Amino acid sequence: MERVWAPPVDTYETKDDVVIVADLPGLNEKDIHLSITGDVLTLRGERLWNDAVRQDNCYRAERWSGKFERSLPLPIPVQTGKVKAAYRDGVLTITLPKAEDIKPKEIKIDVM
Repeated sequence: MERVWAPPVDTYETKDDVVIVADLPGLNEKDIHLSITGDVLTLRGERLWNDAVRQDNCYRAERWSGKFERSLPLPIPVQTGKVKAAYRDGVLTITLPKAEDIKPKEIKIDVM
């Protein structure tokens, strides 16, 4: 049976963006796939078992390998055409700009 794992993620909001940070150590950026359908961001990929180590010779194997997929509902509408993703030191950071119509608008008060 193939093991399935789910990388941990944090989701937070800044003034202009929704930011998702995922821990994906040991992966290459080409092994990570992102897509947005409606208000759901899907993160999927695969971390392969280290072929240099035979599983029957392993005393402890706590690091998960295999395919993963996370579907993350977005808390607010975002501009899907302006999404950016950066991968560094095993951490994927996805920046999703908020839709313009939901950003707070400053209203100038005229003095009469």
